[in-house]
Amino acid sequence: MIPLGKYSLGMGDRFAHQARAQLRACIKAAEEGVEVIPVWNKSNREHMTIGSEPSSVQSAADSAVRELKWEKPYHVDADHIRLETVDRYIPHSDFFTVDVADFIGRPAGDASVKSFVERHSDLVGRMQIPGIEQPLEISRADVARCAGQYSFAVQEAGRIYRHIEKAKGASFITEISMDETDRPQTPPELLVILAAIADERIPVQTIAPKFTGRFNKGVDYVGDVAPFEMEFNADLAVIAFAVEKYRLPANLKLSVHSGSDKFSLYAPIRRALARTNAGLHVKTAGTTWLEELIGLAEAGGAGLALAKEIYAEALAHVGELCAPYAAVIDIDGRKLPAEATVNGWNSEQFVAALRHDPKCPAFNADLRQLLHVAYKIAAKLGERYLKLLKECEPVIAKNVTGNLFDRHLKPLFIGGD
Repeated sequence: MIPLGKYSLGMGDRFAHQARAQLRACIKAAEEGVEVIPVWNKSNREHMTIGSEPSSVQSAADSAVRELKWEKPYHVDADHIRLETVDRYIPHSDFFTVDVADFIGRPAGDASVKSFVERHSDLVGRMQIPGIEQPLEISRADVARCAGQYSFAVQEAGRIYRHIEKAKGASFITEISMDETDRPQTPPELLVILAAIADERIPVQTIAPKFTGRFNKGVDYVGDVAPFEMEFNADLAVIAFAVEKYRLPANLKLSVHSGSDKFSLYAPIRRALARTNAGLHVKTAGTTWLEELIGLAEAGGAGLALAKEIYAEALAHVGELCAPYAAVIDIDGRKLPAEATVNGWNSEQFVAALRHDPKCPAFNADLRQLLHVAYKIAAKLGERYLKLLKECEPVIAKNVTGNLFDRHLKPLFIGGD
């Protein structure tokens, strides 16, 4: 098993042009005394939309590491894979995010559930977990209900893990993702899920549960921060307990998906990590694509014109672009500026609307979310878009590095102003 470092950052790079700029953020963190392992990730949906191959992610990561002389570990994540999509990633990835959210709730069979409950009678009753003030009260019926809800999904994760293992041996990192579903998993449910994962003998190193509240793409957390902080701390305690009880990998840690720009959560998360000495994996996904747009707009001229063109096309195809991301975006169409309005903006106005600065009165979260899912439009522009990325590379790279370091790594892992 390849061990994943204590802190790691999942970085999406839609068009495979910003790997160096992304890696510089990790280098800056290292200069501050904090090791954050870069994990370049790209989902099958993104590859299909753009027309790219998994090899392109590996190639961009390898080149950045070589050019910037990064000597610490790095990884390439086959993001949100399933059994029917994993094979194309196997030669090029050493990190696999096994997405089984769609299998939650599928019946595992009465015999399977009964067997789990009998095998885990230890889960029934009053359980004191270090780090959780109130004991967990779990009835036999609760264990059976939870096993019925999640057993099939965990068994599917086992099938996918063993499929990868057969091809690669044990030399990869496994993450299990259950976040893209409607209902959060409670800490007691997480404990049952981890027991099921141990039964499947999956050496899981990160797990991405569905947390309370909304984790929309590219914008801040929507929900009450205080209950999230309690839940996050309880999940950390459950993981530490399950690692010892079920002999799961000692470095098992939480993964926060759509974790980009969750500014209101970063201080509570950092407090929890400092208190428990726990690790964390955070996926920032498409924020780098948005920094490309910001950089194009800042460059002015043809770059600004193209950014406006992409917005106009996105506005004309809102439903089509948003449908695949319905679970992780909330856009109020009434707050999207008209095409004519945006066409009249200068660079500063476009950037102010798009850059996630909650203190800026011109920031528009609805516009940002729409452009977050509009990379398909840039993909259709092909070489025209890529040519401008190269021409505007210095200003784009500055934005990409600054976004990851100043807005993500520093508040999460370093602290200070």
